[in-house]
Parts: sequence; structure tokens; C-alpha cells
Amino acid sequence: MTKDLPDTNAIADRITDGLKRVAAVMRSDEWSTAQAMSITPTQLQILNVLEGRMRGLRVTEIAAHLGVSQPTATDSATALLRKGYVEKVAGVDRRSSLLVLTVEGRKALRQAGRAENATRDAVEELPAAEQEELLVSLVRVINTLQEAGAVPVQRMCVTCKYFEPHRHAGKQGPHHCHFVNAPLRRRDFRVDCREHEIADPDTRAATWGSLQTG
Repeated sequence: MTKDLPDTNAIADRITDGLKRVAAVMRSDEWSTAQAMSITPTQLQILNVLEGRMRGLRVTEIAAHLGVSQPTATDSATALLRKGYVEKVAGVDRRSSLLVLTVEGRKALRQAGRAENATRDAVEELPAAEQEELLVSLVRVINTLQEAGAVPVQRMCVTCKYFEPHRHAGKQGPHHCHFVNAPLRRRDFRVDCREHEIADPDTRAATWGSLQTG
């Protein structure tokens, strides 16, 4: 007769521990990439946040997205301004300035994108079906975090006004993206889409409720 191993902690705790280990590898990759660019990891994160946001972001918005203090974001942004990777443009109300990527900033990001990424390589080792399930699970976790106010609303398909769940019942791509007017499979879900336009809270809640039940 075999004995069951004692459950020393809940599965949620063990998953969280696993994510911490993955995050540690990602931070290591980020440090290596940032060092090769002669910038800090926070500065690299700012470049990534600004990529695809053509209208730019205020420093307060950048700080919120990165989960850092405004002084930290300001110091990093100032360093990127000196390096010529970002520039300031006037905001809509002219009373606040926005940060946008420069040509040099985009070039630096392209070079960073070619750097080795151990986490991405490990994910690519998973079978396609497991990659899809992992993506959907991460979307669920991120959505829960943003609804709890732990992170800002992310540029995910499920928070976008162009997303319509279960438009094509029974098809391989059951959902629909109205921006490209095409069916959308779960494996097509984006976590950070350039074309994202946030849906109103009621629509987001209805979308998520539909995804949870369907």
C-alpha cells in the first residue's frame, strides 16, 4: 500500500513559488540585455512599455505600469532622455508632457529583441496545446490582478473594445476581433496589443463573464 505524500502547502502556493523562479530567470535575462545596452533594467522596461504607444505616456502612467515609484520612473526616464532613446512631446492639455520613443530608442529595442531569452526558449519547448493553455491561464491571472487593482488594465484582447467572445460558435476561432474583422483563437490572445482600445467596465465584465462560462 502506498501512502500519499503530505501536502505541505496549497497548490496555489507551489504555483506562485514556480512563477517566482521563472521571474528570477527573466530578471537575469533582463539584466544581461540591459547591461549590453548600457542601461538599467528599469530603463529597458520603460522602452518596452513605450513601444507601440505612439501617443506616448506620462511618467505617472509609466510608474503605474511598472509598479515602481514616480521618482524611480522619473530618474530612469531622465537617463533615457540623455541617451536620446526617448523624447518629450506636449500632452493634449499642454500642461503635461508625454514620453515617446525616438528612432534610436526603437533601434535599441530591436537589438534587445535579438538577445538570448532563456524563459522564451523554455516555453517554446512545450507542446503547442500546453503553450495555449499556459497563455490562457496567464490571461486569467492578469485579468484577476487588474480587476483587483493590483495592476493597471493591460492591453489584452479580453479588455479591448474590439474583442467579441463566442461570435463564431463551433469554429476553430470562436472569438472575433473587430479591428482586423477576423476570427480569433485562444492561442491568438494578446497580452499587450498595439491596437488595443480599452472597453468600458461593463463591457469588460460581460466579456469576462462570457469567457468564464463558455
